[in-house]
Amino acid sequence: MSYHGAVRVGGPPDVRELAHLIITKVAVGPFDNNAYLLRCRATDEQLLIDAAADAPALLETVGPQLATVVTTHRHQDHWDALAEVVAATGARTAAGRFDAEAIPVPTDLLLSDGDTLRVGAVELTVRHLVGHTPGAIVLIYDDPEGHPHVFTGDCLFPGGVGNTFKDPKAFQSLYRDVTTKIFDVLPDESWVYPGHGKDTTLGAERPQLGAWLERGW
Repeated sequence: MSYHGAVRVGGPPDVRELAHLIITKVAVGPFDNNAYLLRCRATDEQLLIDAAADAPALLETVGPQLATVVTTHRHQDHWDALAEVVAATGARTAAGRFDAEAIPVPTDLLLSDGDTLRVGAVELTVRHLVGHTPGAIVLIYDDPEGHPHVFTGDCLFPGGVGNTFKDPKAFQSLYRDVTTKIFDVLPDESWVYPGHGKDTTLGAERPQLGAWLERGW
């Protein structure tokens, strides 16, 4: 079965098997959040992106071995199960340095723009995008045998950037960062894994950039 990324709360995860990395996407309630488990094929080390909610469901997906939990941003619906997952697995925590102070579980690793984060033998690049929150981060896996994979949290979705709460300055900041750090440097084939809902590609979204700027959200 090919990966499609269309998951629902209470339903089965969807799994994408790459040459060096296995990506498992699972949806958890009550706000239909996506969590992503990344497992290095060479070492079996695992990294979880957003322990959003429903710790039992996440722990069933993760199993007993989890090295790191990354929180993409400070909003509670992206870390509500973090304390329970960390307590059960002993995983280290990581988050953007400008959002970490607002996450009640202590952050072991403060991430900045351009940092490299490893899961086993696989390298992820950190990008700091300002607008949805002050310290939101995106993780990019540039597959050496394929196209990039971009885990965007709530910064980029099918049809637009993340919510900037009717703040024009925040929108301009997020639009600029998404454009210059994502669209301007990655190819159309890049696959986007958002914090809620269905996946997309940069190629599907690129023609809409001008319309997003014009409408201001």
